[in-house]
Amino acid sequence: MNESDFIEETLTSEQVFDGRLLKVFADKVRLPDGRETSREIIRHPGAVVVIAVLDNGKLLFERQFRYPLRRVLLEMPAGKVDPGEHILDTARRELREETGYKAALWRHLGVMHPCVGYADERIEIFWAQGLSYVGAEPDHDEILDVAELAVADALLAVRDGEITDAKTITALLWAEKTLSGAWPLPL
Repeated sequence: MNESDFIEETLTSEQVFDGRLLKVFADKVRLPDGRETSREIIRHPGAVVVIAVLDNGKLLFERQFRYPLRRVLLEMPAGKVDPGEHILDTARRELREETGYKAALWRHLGVMHPCVGYADERIEIFWAQGLSYVGAEPDHDEILDVAELAVADALLAVRDGEITDAKTITALLWAEKTLSGAWPLPL
């Protein structure tokens, strides 16, 4: 089969919710075989996650309460892209606001899509190195606790169910491969 054999044609699209962060659409589509069905889609402005590598080789993490899950999660620094903002600027801003660090070296590694069945969200993955502490400035509605973890310890936390956040798990895979030399940093 060719890729075109999978493409669905949008017949109608109705916005059913317009929030500060998310926009929800109810679409009717035609499948490649001619049948019609419906799709519910969440439109998201996009986000970044930062693999922030300290001089001691450990990575920066943060603990924060995630309201939808009603629990505290351990995650890498991350945040949404503001309208018109370049993704590198988002990564720099989020690292500074949430952890208080700035970085001398930045590399864009790739992208991950956390919820492909119902959302168009993309999360751009960045590498940050040469960190220096300049002071945190969290958003007014964020309460964060910054932590340092070695990659091996963070991977054990994934195995043990202490880290369940998809963007952090994806970024940890990338960090492990990069730090081991299996995946060199792009120039």
